[in-house]
Amino acid sequence: MTKKFFLYAIAALGALQSAAAQPRLIVQIVVGSMRGEDLDRYAENFGEGGFRRLTEGGTVYADSRYDYLQTTTPVSLATLTTGAMPSTHGVIGSRWVDYTTNRTVELTAGRKGPGAYHLIAPTLAETLLRHAPGSRAVTIAPEAVSAVVTAGHGGEVFWLDSARCDWVTSPYYAAEVPEWIARSNRERYNLSYISGEWRTLLERGRYLNTRNYDIALAGKSKKDKDRSGSGRLKLRSDFERMLYTPAGNTAVLGLAKQLIAQSKLGADRTTDVLNICLDSSRRIAEAYGPESIEVEDMYYRLDRDLADFLTFLFAQVEKGNVTVVLTSDHGTSPSYDMACGETDRFNARQFEVIVNGFLNVRYGTGDWVVAYNDKCVWLNHNRIYERGLNLAEVQNEVAIFAMQFRGVSHALSATAMRSSYFGSGYARRMQNSFYPRRSGDVVLNLMPGWIEEQERCRSLSGSMYGYDTEVPLVFYGTGAGQQHVGRSVDMTAVAPTLARLAGATQPAASEGEVLPEIVDL
Repeated sequence: MTKKFFLYAIAALGALQSAAAQPRLIVQIVVGSMRGEDLDRYAENFGEGGFRRLTEGGTVYADSRYDYLQTTTPVSLATLTTGAMPSTHGVIGSRWVDYTTNRTVELTAGRKGPGAYHLIAPTLAETLLRHAPGSRAVTIAPEAVSAVVTAGHGGEVFWLDSARCDWVTSPYYAAEVPEWIARSNRERYNLSYISGEWRTLLERGRYLNTRNYDIALAGKSKKDKDRSGSGRLKLRSDFERMLYTPAGNTAVLGLAKQLIAQSKLGADRTTDVLNICLDSSRRIAEAYGPESIEVEDMYYRLDRDLADFLTFLFAQVEKGNVTVVLTSDHGTSPSYDMACGETDRFNARQFEVIVNGFLNVRYGTGDWVVAYNDKCVWLNHNRIYERGLNLAEVQNEVAIFAMQFRGVSHALSATAMRSSYFGSGYARRMQNSFYPRRSGDVVLNLMPGWIEEQERCRSLSGSMYGYDTEVPLVFYGTGAGQQHVGRSVDMTAVAPTLARLAGATQPAASEGEVLPEIVDL
């Protein structure tokens, strides 16, 4: 009897210890387009309570990366929150072509407004909600695509309305936003974050970057104080003024604080999750490039906002029982004008027209190319079959032809992706991005430094190179000790690690390994 009691006591103690190790709240902060090197590069001008609080007091993974080609926001957010490669979770971009109808499918578009209509793999938020029905899962982002992909099919999901710059949701998730958000919208509270002029936070001499476009420089000299940017980026609405300036990050973190307080996240023993996507960081990096003062200033302002948020967060949740994860959806390319002017810009529309012309010469006049998007070419299968052609041969011809274009380093056909296994090199990364039911007939990779020519884009993501694939990864708080980990970590590890930390099973499609530094296996 005594022995049995002792065993029960040991089991109960183990259960209590396990419960104590579980955070009451998991906060995942995704800083758009943040390179792996950025935390170190700008550290000298960071304060004590923001980025440095996380890096100096948490577990820092120095070599964390996405191991595939399509390092764009929806693809990588899906990887981050499902723990799966694109070849498994099926998100290959914000849109693709349905081969049966030759119509474009928008990832989050549906009759009820933005929603997870086309998401396949369950997310971390969905997994926690199923594991513990009493838990809460909340996701916020300036852009609907980021919010929907990160959240998945359930939870509370909010993003900025492009018309009024209000916080909204869709009937897919809820009939309306909570009254306290509606009241904030009526009062136009978000507009208070937007300033008339974006001026540097610090004096000019403290910045590492040297180029500015739209930001006004602050300094000791009258010349610096009076010198403004060229006004290259014309912002046409309050939504754009929010998205393309640091105000967007401030607004998101401001709403996050209100959500924690109003929704009482982390108030009970069930683990809640709060996903925060900072899309403004990505938009600023795209518009001005990572070498700009605009990007650097955005980081310094975000550091202050983050310090304020972390102070609030750990004070709000009992005993500070919180796990914070800081990471990014991808890095970003060098600015296109850093090398050879316009030579490192790939004209996707021109490429599409020329490929269609090539097929006209080979097989007769027709609409052979249905679409080009995110380095994928979709061919008109109906036309190919009508002409009695072999699809694999046409795909291969287009792939070979594509290699003649300036800026294209690799091109693989869908047939090659389906029929072969590539265990290493560039082909493996391209295959990791390939989902047979959605990906194009031919997939391209551009040369280092090259980007697709797009409006308002001086820099872009979506390559297999280090500047796109390497991102920061920091765990702080419950489960995370103070340590620096030098081994290579795949970003598919984040979702299963957080699920295990919360005492739940890993997301169903997860392929990543649980990080032993965070969860004692």
